[in-house]
Amino acid sequence: RVKMSAEEILMCAVELGKNFCLYFDELECDALCKEKTLHRVLRNVNSQLLVVRPDLNVAAFEDVTDQEMQSGKGMHFSIHCYKTTTPLAGMPVAFSVQVEDKSYYMCCERERGEMIIRFKEGEVPKEIPNESNIIFFKKTFTSCCSKAFKFEYSMERGMFLAFEEEGYLRKLILKKLSKDEVDETMKISL
Repeated sequence: RVKMSAEEILMCAVELGKNFCLYFDELECDALCKEKTLHRVLRNVNSQLLVVRPDLNVAAFEDVTDQEMQSGKGMHFSIHCYKTTTPLAGMPVAFSVQVEDKSYYMCCERERGEMIIRFKEGEVPKEIPNESNIIFFKKTFTSCCSKAFKFEYSMERGMFLAFEEEGYLRKLILKKLSKDEVDETMKISL
């Protein structure tokens, strides 16, 4: 007797070409393709909202009044979710925000040996053919905290969006996380 499992097995059609080269038909490419867009505000562990001020080249978590929130300048984010063929890293996302009549996307750049978060004017692409400085992997913050997330920078593993106190600001930064550490500055609620 042979017992068959209910597990689905993916099979790909193949063909032999000239010189007996093997070709696979209908395989997905590794490009990231935009699947859906969520519209959210981003909150830190202190319930402050992330506010982007492109004119000052700063993004920081701030206490916001209901009236300021309704005006929504620089605090209502579009979270662009992408399909991927490697789901283990987390959901690939990109962030954009509308400030007045302009759209800005979040990216990371190296400046004086340090990774810096920037918001540049422009739109998020529908497809990303390979690595990109705008992609973050969305992961649950902890296994027992499924409503909060942390966002890992796709081009530098172990680097996450976080906040750092700088004077009176709680500035958005990239921060290194050592394995098995829980860092509340990386906790972001949508």
